[in-house]
Amino acid sequence: QQHLARAGRCRLSKVGAARRPPPARVRVAVRLRPFVDGTAGENDTPCVRGLDSCSLEIANWRNHQETLKYQFDAFYGERSSQQDIYAGSVQPILRHLLEGQNASVLAYGPTGAGKTHTMLGSPEQPGVIPRALMDLLQLTREEGAEGRPWALSVTMSYLEIYQEKVLDLLEPSSGDLVIREDCRGNILIPGLTQKAITSFADFERHFLPASRNRTVGATRLNQRSSRSHAVLLVKVDQRERLAPFRQREGKLYLIDLAGSEDNRRTGNKGLRLKESGAINTSLFVLGKVVDALNQGLPRVPYRDSKLTRLLQDSLGGSAHSILIANIAPERRFYLDTVSALNFAARSKEVINRPFTNESLQLPVLAPVKLSQKELLGPSEAKRARGPEEEETGSPELPIAPASASQKLSPLQKLSSMDPAMLERLLSLDRLLGSQGSQGTPLLSTPKRERMVLMKTVEEKDLEIERLKMKQKELEAKVLAQEAADPKEKENYSSTMLRPLARRTVTVAKPLKKAVVMPLQLIQEQAASPNAEIHILKKKGRKRKLESLDASQPEKAEDGWELQISPELLAHGRQKILDLLNEGSARDLRSLQRIGQKKAQLIVGWRELHGPFSQVEDLERVEGMSGKQMESFLKANILGLAAGQGCGPS
Repeated sequence: QQHLARAGRCRLSKVGAARRPPPARVRVAVRLRPFVDGTAGENDTPCVRGLDSCSLEIANWRNHQETLKYQFDAFYGERSSQQDIYAGSVQPILRHLLEGQNASVLAYGPTGAGKTHTMLGSPEQPGVIPRALMDLLQLTREEGAEGRPWALSVTMSYLEIYQEKVLDLLEPSSGDLVIREDCRGNILIPGLTQKAITSFADFERHFLPASRNRTVGATRLNQRSSRSHAVLLVKVDQRERLAPFRQREGKLYLIDLAGSEDNRRTGNKGLRLKESGAINTSLFVLGKVVDALNQGLPRVPYRDSKLTRLLQDSLGGSAHSILIANIAPERRFYLDTVSALNFAARSKEVINRPFTNESLQLPVLAPVKLSQKELLGPSEAKRARGPEEEETGSPELPIAPASASQKLSPLQKLSSMDPAMLERLLSLDRLLGSQGSQGTPLLSTPKRERMVLMKTVEEKDLEIERLKMKQKELEAKVLAQEAADPKEKENYSSTMLRPLARRTVTVAKPLKKAVVMPLQLIQEQAASPNAEIHILKKKGRKRKLESLDASQPEKAEDGWELQISPELLAHGRQKILDLLNEGSARDLRSLQRIGQKKAQLIVGWRELHGPFSQVEDLERVEGMSGKQMESFLKANILGLAAGQGCGPS
């Protein structure tokens, strides 16, 4: 086997050593449905005729004197039954699931050709899906019975692809799901509901309600036309009961594709037309994928459609695939029939490479159960003892490490086994030890990984015992020193309990700010001997230092703040009020924070309500807050004092 190692993951093995898996061609079967009641007329003759069990012929539309012949793996005529199709094409691939390989069955064809009848059938004539599930569950019960080397379990998921949305039919409220690919190239859908089934009754209990959630609609050609692609995913998990405990996983895809539609004949309009466009687009991409695989192109357009992305395993992937092409005999379906036969002929050239999805899980040792004393440290164990035990308890003697003859056998760590079986194994192990086998474990596995792990556990146990002994010796030494010198005990305790000196944390100095005044204003202040107008005033800010010692003095830091004398403030307010009552819109724009729109608003308000009585009336016009009004006044007072329209802000 060729092993692909993944870090932290199980190892995957593919069939075949140092070579690619053997190829498996996609098998194609064609089913011709009979005439539908009421559609066959006197002049309506069939355009398709079967030649034998593998070939058929159809009239050539270019030359009515000639016919086109096709050969496939199987051909089922009008009189073939559901059992013939299932037993001849589908049943043989079920055995691959028990080998850990994937398989898929696709029903393809135009609308009204009988795809859903082939896959689902009726209570009287069950189709591929119920027959396959019945046989698969029977196989898993036989192979997973008691005494067999493998334990098997089966789960199912059911979804539809409707207008490029992946919808969970078992849980319709989950919404649109995404399609992912794992590290090994397997296609998966996170969040897709999985139901465990053990019998056919379990399958019907989940599948029948989910089938009613599938989107169907009426057209001129089919009263219950499928408007989506339906995919039933059945997963078979196998686990080996004995060493080396291998695991296998096989998946079965049962796919009922929606039929391609000619909207001129179906009469689709509105929503039906949109659904038909999505169906035809996905089927067109499916044809491109088949052509790319046949031509050996470097890029296969799987990601161009949700349908082809989901069918990546079935076409050119790792599955044993069966394509059942359904065709109609009526001449009015001639073009659809020719198109379906051409697609089937191209599909049978697609090569898949199935391989066994097998993984190897390393055995996990049962956890060692420690007693409460072993889980607790020495100090915690002392506190856990009661007060009476502390008063009357004798000093504990140091525990010596166990000798080689006293070491426990690894069998005593297998706590997950049956108690009666474990007791018998332990007694047999002790008997062998007494006969000179030196305690060799009876059921020790030859796996190198387990032996290394057991040796590591023993070394860790010895290290823990050594550390416990060392800690007890240190505690006994400290107690002896305390009993010998009580004063030294106080010094020791004060030294141990003294807190560490904290580093003084300094606060970053704030940036100093200053306001630049106009030169004209400074000159006017200097010329007036009595006017004391202080615009910038030095202000001391206290800077706190965080330290343990609260007696350290607080440092003062110099800063600057803006202060305006009352005379300048009153003079500026009066100038602003005069400008508000008498100034034009152009004059008002000279004020700070007053633009064209605000100036027109102030003039209109003044004409409507009269002059302003105070500057604060501007709050009702502008909707300013108190802080905004204060900032507005300071900015404009400095500007007016300097003899300018706009002062510094």
